[in-house]
Amino acid sequence: MRIFATYSIKGGTGKTSTAVNLAYLASRAGDRTLLWDLDPQAAATFLFRIKPRVKGGAKALVNRATSAADAIKGTDFEGLDLLPADFTYRNLDLVFDRAKRSRERLGRLLAPLAGEYDTVVLDCPPSVSLVSENVLRAANTLVVPLIPTTLSLRTFDQLTEFVQRSEPPRPAVVAFFSMVDRRKRLHRDLVEGLPGRRTGILPVSVPAAAVVERMAVERAPVPVFAARSPLARSYESLWETISQGPPAVSECSLEG
Repeated sequence: MRIFATYSIKGGTGKTSTAVNLAYLASRAGDRTLLWDLDPQAAATFLFRIKPRVKGGAKALVNRATSAADAIKGTDFEGLDLLPADFTYRNLDLVFDRAKRSRERLGRLLAPLAGEYDTVVLDCPPSVSLVSENVLRAANTLVVPLIPTTLSLRTFDQLTEFVQRSEPPRPAVVAFFSMVDRRKRLHRDLVEGLPGRRTGILPVSVPAAAVVERMAVERAPVPVFAARSPLARSYESLWETISQGPPAVSECSLEG
């Protein structure tokens, strides 16, 4: 079972839309796929027309009064299931902190599902927290959307340092440029010049597009209702790239 986590320290980078579209594309490719919406804002859960509620909330899930398997819901798409968000996930750090082996709880919750799913996608809240540490230990690959700005790159540096300081096993870290506006010179320069010079930044970019806002209206992934759009093709390219496995390094380091 492969576990991808769409993760960013910053909010507003396109993380949830990435998680939703990658999970859909994994299922479309034939993988038995689970998307776990870990964000208490529940945007991914909303997009799949599912009520953001887990029986007993975060505490029951972590303490296994409610099993992860029992909390999973089917979606409208074959091969794609959802473990929904719950507003109590806002306290997930505290719940993990009170549990034994607090940095391994997320991975332990996912372990029994290994026979049921080929691919798991975690839609993570933007933070550096005990939830983040759980994600680092559970995931094989962090998929990081970057807006092409100097501050966003600085945040990516901070994230990679955080991963490298964490205890093994560590995930691979791959980033891609998100919400790209090629009318802006800085966006063009970074998208065209940086992937060849910085380890871990993929030569794949996702454009800023109004069609992404239609996801909330259609309540469906982009390839479902706008299959020929540049945005759909970009997500398809991203999935094709990361599904082949991480880049040449297993732990992302920044150079140059």
